[in-house]
Amino acid sequence: MKPVWIVDDDQAIRWVLEKALARAGVPTRSFSQAAEVIEALGQETPAALVSDIRMPGANGLELLRQLKERHPGLPVIVMTAFADLDSTVSAFQGGAFDYLAKPFDVNEAVALIQRAMQESAAPETQEGQGESPQNNERWMMTQSSSTAMQEVFRAIGRLAQSKVTVLITGESGTGKELVARALHGHGVRANGPFVALNAAAIPRDLLEAELFGHERGAFTGASNLRRGRFEEAHGGTLFLDEIGDMPIELQTRLLRVLAEGSFYRVGGSQPVRVDVRIVAATHQPLEQRVEQGLFREDLFHRLNVIRLRLPPLRERVEDIPALANHFLTASARALGVPVKRLTPEALAVLTKFDFPGNVRQLENFCHWLTVMAPGQTVDRADLPPEIRAMEHQQAGMAPRAPAAPPPSGVGAVVQPSSPAVSEEGSPRNWQDSLLRDAQYRLERGEPAVMATLTRQFEKILLQSALDASRGRRVEAATRLGIGRNTITRKLRELGIDDE
Repeated sequence: MKPVWIVDDDQAIRWVLEKALARAGVPTRSFSQAAEVIEALGQETPAALVSDIRMPGANGLELLRQLKERHPGLPVIVMTAFADLDSTVSAFQGGAFDYLAKPFDVNEAVALIQRAMQESAAPETQEGQGESPQNNERWMMTQSSSTAMQEVFRAIGRLAQSKVTVLITGESGTGKELVARALHGHGVRANGPFVALNAAAIPRDLLEAELFGHERGAFTGASNLRRGRFEEAHGGTLFLDEIGDMPIELQTRLLRVLAEGSFYRVGGSQPVRVDVRIVAATHQPLEQRVEQGLFREDLFHRLNVIRLRLPPLRERVEDIPALANHFLTASARALGVPVKRLTPEALAVLTKFDFPGNVRQLENFCHWLTVMAPGQTVDRADLPPEIRAMEHQQAGMAPRAPAAPPPSGVGAVVQPSSPAVSEEGSPRNWQDSLLRDAQYRLERGEPAVMATLTRQFEKILLQSALDASRGRRVEAATRLGIGRNTITRKLRELGIDDE
């Protein structure tokens, strides 16, 4: 096993990290200044390097720069007692694996160093490796192992050669426009234009002119003749996204175009004939809109010739790994950085997330990971906060509610977050709840009842202190009369997320 190098002019810090890593079975080598490290790199390279910023001679940021030039794959953890925005940003801009502010929790530091060592041992993934589709839309519409999407692919194959109107339904973010483009790109109109218009994104007063165009002088500001989207899409496909949000008065004009194949520009007197295939999409239940009088029933039947439903991502979880790898590759290529990899544990957590924003939300998560994850390997702890919160809830660790007041004797340590306390949250009921739980466990013959109750008691105290201090660990530790490192360790042991 390669050693971890520790660079700090403070002998006490070096000693603490050496002993902590030795207990974890990690060999170390220590240096007091950057020059010694540069000289030693001629003989060997470490598994990871932990460096202070402020040292005699070359500082930690200068050492980081030289290391990234000579050994770009070496994970470097930067630590300093002078934590500020400038040094933090400089460290990450210089390519640091992560940033460790002093004073730090020794166990957290060891865990971070071990992650950096895993990063160093993992095979490098260079930019452009893995999935590298030349056409993102084509890849999205051809790569899926789910039964639901295979049905969509078959429907696209059958409909592509037809001119029939298609209505695509599905939740936001499922890729309705990608399906519309696939219908156009694989059909007989592929050489014609594909024109998209979002009915919900254009103000009501402008939507008519956007669709049908206008004549010169039709209204104030109409200094020239302007062709609308229907004319632009002549010989091709017009994609009307969020058709359910189209104003009712424009629905009448749209119905006439679909029925007659012609229309009048705004302010025009001569009909304009067009040959356009209509593909519409909506996330709203149009049948309900019809019943509510918000959507014309005859237009609904005109559009609903062939309906194609896109399944939400939670119904095609088997596609999440391939999609995530694709988006991570695309994000890395766009930013000019190496592609990040998901560990099996992180991927398992990711596949359990509901993804209310569907594929678009997964894509955004992958962009977030490309920028925010500290190393090339993305573990479950690196996942976005929304996913980690979901994991805690599924594990029975729901977000904290305002804590009940503690029993008498500890009221000076933590106070209720609200002056009004219900009967259910009274100290007497708080104790009764623990006693009933203990009695139940004893009747069942469960071992270690006292240890369990102590754990529950500590958890309630910690949660109450955090609530009272609004999540500030140092203040919560002061209220409880314990050290900062102790409260950090207890939060981790008890599975409390104070963020």
